[in-house]
Amino acid sequence: MDLKNVRNFGIIAHIDAGKTTTSERILFYTGRVHKIGEVHEGEATMDWMEQEQERGITITAAATQCQWKAPTADGTVVESTLNLIDTPGHVDFTAEVERSLRVLDGGVVVFDGSQGVEPQSETVWRQADKYGVPRLAFVNKMDKTGGDFYMTLGSIHDRLSKNGVAIQLPIGAESEFKGIIDLVGKKAYTFEGKNGEIKKEIPIPEDMMNQVTEYRATLMEKVAENSNNDLMDKFLENGALTDDELRKGIRIATVANKIYPIVCGSSLQNMGVQLVLDAVVAYLPCPLDIPPVKGKNPKDVEEERKASNDAPMAAIAFKIATDPFVGRLTFIRVYSGVLKSGTAVTNSRTGKGERIGRIVRLHANHRQEIDKIEAGDIGAVIGLKDTRTGDTICDDAHPIKLESITFAEPVISLAVEPKTKADQEKMGIALQKLTEEDPTLRVRSDEETGQVILSGMGELHLDIIVDRMKREFKVETNVGKPQVAYRETVQKEVEHEEKYIKQSGGRGQYGHVVFTLTPQEPGKGYEFVDEIVSGRIPREFIKPCDQGFQEGMSRGILAGYPLVDIKVTLTDGSYHDVDSNEFAFKMCASIGLQAAARKADPVILEPVMKVEVVCPENFFGDIMGDINARRGLVLDTSDRGMAKVVSANVPLSEMFGYATDMRSMTQGRASYSM
Repeated sequence: MDLKNVRNFGIIAHIDAGKTTTSERILFYTGRVHKIGEVHEGEATMDWMEQEQERGITITAAATQCQWKAPTADGTVVESTLNLIDTPGHVDFTAEVERSLRVLDGGVVVFDGSQGVEPQSETVWRQADKYGVPRLAFVNKMDKTGGDFYMTLGSIHDRLSKNGVAIQLPIGAESEFKGIIDLVGKKAYTFEGKNGEIKKEIPIPEDMMNQVTEYRATLMEKVAENSNNDLMDKFLENGALTDDELRKGIRIATVANKIYPIVCGSSLQNMGVQLVLDAVVAYLPCPLDIPPVKGKNPKDVEEERKASNDAPMAAIAFKIATDPFVGRLTFIRVYSGVLKSGTAVTNSRTGKGERIGRIVRLHANHRQEIDKIEAGDIGAVIGLKDTRTGDTICDDAHPIKLESITFAEPVISLAVEPKTKADQEKMGIALQKLTEEDPTLRVRSDEETGQVILSGMGELHLDIIVDRMKREFKVETNVGKPQVAYRETVQKEVEHEEKYIKQSGGRGQYGHVVFTLTPQEPGKGYEFVDEIVSGRIPREFIKPCDQGFQEGMSRGILAGYPLVDIKVTLTDGSYHDVDSNEFAFKMCASIGLQAAARKADPVILEPVMKVEVVCPENFFGDIMGDINARRGLVLDTSDRGMAKVVSANVPLSEMFGYATDMRSMTQGRASYSM
């Protein structure tokens, strides 16, 4: 397998921009499936879970591999291997997008041509920025009423990046949308045949010549400015670049994340998807283009691993799935070396050895057995026992730990209890498997009420989890009302001294600490600073003090919610030769933190969500009034086509059941995203 011809890319976007519809077309044109599965008929190949087909949404990221013949940037036609991951759009399933982007080399961001940039488009764009993933933008739904390429282009420039640059223009729009002009090669195409599989070249319409010249000049300037010095010099010398130079320049600038090429089409009408694939092959990076992956060896020294089959093996597990037929599937991206079945590897988080059982290549939920995964490729392994999302799997002789994947904290909790005694054991197993699969799902049991509390990213997320327990694990549960994850913090700095002295027969307990409690800025978390000098507290008691402070943070002062965003500076203390021990200092720190927090002006924090409501103009007043009644703060109102858009910050506790209230207020004509 030649790494130059591999493309690992994902399809990311806002809800209902047409990600899965686009993936289905890609599978059809590359010959992976012989019938196009439609999302609205519940037939999509990539949405294989029952819940996905019923609701018409994507819940888990599905991976597949296909082949596509197309010219690369230097003009040679090659057959490329595409590893494609179709991701969900709902904010409740951001973990799926996050972990997919961590292991992908490129992305195709899909936009709804009638809506422009939507809130979740911004979120996924920022996630791609976080991992430095080069991407193309695909303006879909050009045939929809209100479909406007130039409006979408403008909104990408305003809200995402000034470096989005059109490499195609649409011929016509809405119901008049007939074809696509390729600005690089100055050619126009329409799509014919039953499923648009015949790409036919047509002359560029006369009335569009001026536009083509104007947008092509913009493209050339952007490319010359952002690629390399040779092309810049040629551009300044000749005032233009040749088609070949332009292609190479677009690739250099895209791989370096300096420009984002924008293409257009309509997946549902089968127009333009082949050109998206051509652009993926020509402009998105192959595993060799991305910088070598960095990690730390056991001595905490940074090492690099190049994408080559000869380098020592290093791979990252980015997703765990439970399959009813084969058990535990671990999705793996190999960065260097070759992962062969039957070999022994090390998990660098646990330091334990694992054995690679069977290796499979995935196509949504169908599997095909293979004997190895080469560098730069994506596959799945059956038979790993103790590997979690984000773990590094590496060669025994050359251990390394790659950067893991970070996930957002859950915002909403729900109490569940099994209906019968028999369900109790099954529920434990079901939740264990679901938490392995989904890192944003947290499970804990509440000591006071004895209930099991599930925490997740939103109402939809928890709703699907409960539904999956019922279907996949046959567990019947009673579900309580959702609860909000409140937190507490302090507002002023205090110094506090605490002594913990217990005297009973024999050895007593003695701990004494003096510390300063300081509020931190939101999101900074807990910080511990040790400023003990000249052994006032022996070294071995410093860590127990730190643990004690953290224990004291788990119960708040006002309502018992955990304390966050505080800094503890341990400044002084004393100890007793006989009576001091780790437990005494731990207790002393824990009690001291509680006492100090009482003096430090504690407050309760609540999660506030950014809400965007799109509604027809005549319901605008009702929506505004309702948001204010929910203690919301309206940030901004704007127009999007014929509709009004309201952006507001609203406390999460007021948003339960909002979808139903909003629909009944607006006759079902408004939509919102949180």
